[in-house]
Amino acid sequence: MHKDDQMTPRERSAAFFSGKEIDRIPTMPFVTSISGKVVGMTFREKTSCAKNHANAQIACYKRFGNDGISIEYGLHGVGTALGSKTNNPEDSVPAIIDHYLKNLNDLNCLDLSKVERKNDPWLQLNYDAYNIALDECGDEVEPSFSMVGPITAAGSLYPVEKLLRSIRKEPERVHELLRFSTDALKIVMQDFLKAGSDVSLCDPIASGTLIDKKTYREFVLPYTKELIDYVHENGRTVAYHVCGDTSHMTLDLVETGCDMLSIDNKVSLLDTKKLVGDRLPIVGNVDPVEAIMLGSEEDVYRAVKNCIKDGYDSPKGYLLSTGCGIPINSPIENIDAMMSAARKYGKWPINPSDFE
Repeated sequence: MHKDDQMTPRERSAAFFSGKEIDRIPTMPFVTSISGKVVGMTFREKTSCAKNHANAQIACYKRFGNDGISIEYGLHGVGTALGSKTNNPEDSVPAIIDHYLKNLNDLNCLDLSKVERKNDPWLQLNYDAYNIALDECGDEVEPSFSMVGPITAAGSLYPVEKLLRSIRKEPERVHELLRFSTDALKIVMQDFLKAGSDVSLCDPIASGTLIDKKTYREFVLPYTKELIDYVHENGRTVAYHVCGDTSHMTLDLVETGCDMLSIDNKVSLLDTKKLVGDRLPIVGNVDPVEAIMLGSEEDVYRAVKNCIKDGYDSPKGYLLSTGCGIPINSPIENIDAMMSAARKYGKWPINPSDFE
């Protein structure tokens, strides 16, 4: 347990979701890409073996006292399992340079068995990392599995710009691809669910800056709901995050059946609270770029204070987080500042006068 806290994350979570007293507001900055930096590893080193992958997250927990350990499958896991190639940079997040699927007429070449853990070293590495984290500090903090949603998984197999064009030109083919990616993601998550892991589901290609509400409802919502139903059938929960401005489809995101809704910093926390705060907990949304990467400690404190001020009284609960992943070149000290500000302004019971 962090020296400045009075409860472990497991104790805090149990109390929070049962409506009991807590020491401070639950706080979960997205320390996935940046986690290796906390222990002096490059991104490539961090993802080179299960021990490094787990130890980077464990180090974050020991330093920050954040309320969750996230084992990150990444944006491209399904694609690379099938044969998509990434640029494998030393110290930045990889990008796909050669997609496995060249034409939607070739969907019959997709093989679900390739994403099975026994056939995919990257998935096996993630599973081993999850268990290392669980063994090391699972009594205090709960590890969870972070993975992508169906349309982002599809974009790891087929170039995103072609995928978005095909939604208009070849909608039935796109549905076939989404059927495959949804089935693949069920296989990817099944062993984590059996091990007792909750799921963080992130779907950046579903962003409101890339697709409109109609497209989301036809090509994203049904497959995402199916995935979330699958998680619920296995007795676990889902925190759902879609990047960018999703203000126009907040109700659609909640319709997926997610257990918590994580919102980007481009989305109004106040408006989201008014619209769906009585339906589920809201997670968000400190600006990861302007506040965490580029801001001063004072900027971070101000951003945290404003988020807690806007969200703390949400009817079903509020959890402080960043609006998206913290960029890998951000100063680690600003994550310290975020946690320190959470302990100051989020100390329970919340005192509104602290926001003045």
